[in-house]
Amino acid sequence: MENHPLAPPRRRPPTHMADARIVAGPIAMRARIKVSSGGLLAIGGLVSSILLSTAVLVGVSTRHRARRTEP
Repeated sequence: MENHPLAPPRRRPPTHMADARIVAGPIAMRARIKVSSGGLLAIGGLVSSILLSTAVLVGVSTRHRARRTEP
């Protein structure tokens, strides 16, 4: 059904682009990224799950333990 005469033409999904440049003294770095809307949503989900798990680990590690009373 790919080449059906009544099938709508296939379009590429819209993409989002970002360009960043970091200069620190004599060192310079440049990065470019092109990602679709679905990819951007997936990246957001991954970052939020990493931040949530980090917050849980910090909360557990800094929680005060119950003190034992010696008989």
